[in-house]
Amino acid sequence: MSEVKAGAAAGGRRRPARERLLVTAARRFYADGVTATGIDTVIAEAGVAKTSLYNNFSSKAELVRACLDARHEEWFAMYRTRLERTAGPREAVLAVFDTYADSAEAARETGFRGCGLLNVAAELPAGDAGRDVVRRHKETVEELIGGHLGQLLPGRPGEAGALAEHLSFLLEGAMARAGLEGDGRRLAHARTLAAALLDRAVGESD
Repeated sequence: MSEVKAGAAAGGRRRPARERLLVTAARRFYADGVTATGIDTVIAEAGVAKTSLYNNFSSKAELVRACLDARHEEWFAMYRTRLERTAGPREAVLAVFDTYADSAEAARETGFRGCGLLNVAAELPAGDAGRDVVRRHKETVEELIGGHLGQLLPGRPGEAGALAEHLSFLLEGAMARAGLEGDGRRLAHARTLAAALLDRAVGESD
């Protein structure tokens, strides 16, 4: 989840109550978990009245889903920034790995605990709408990788799809191990492995 702190917005302006609630909830959910984080804690740290919470979110469950949606958008904003600095589909795929590393680095100061989306999903019951948000995010990331691989391996859609799934598994496994170990070294290693797989796939097409 986001590690941005609640408080003043750019230029010293006070953040709107909804934004402060989202930022605070995301930080507390990531640090302590959804179940362990009470609404009163979020309200107190965000510096808003309880009525502000319920004017913006009908329940804690809706607040959780809003945090998941916000994290999805935040991740893609980070990725788009990375993508602007790439030169071709190979680098675009690796930028996905770099974005995961950026997320780990952003959380390092307060304690990196792995993928905030998956951490939340693990606490939610089967069938919860929040789990669907996380599933769609992960599917979208894999589709993103697949789209770049389609450009890298034109005319080989089956291979591109299989490699996208392989790289997605590699990425998620590395993120899980990195979260357990509290640093991003597994992600750096996964990027190196991904680069080798990409080069081999391109070499086989020559």
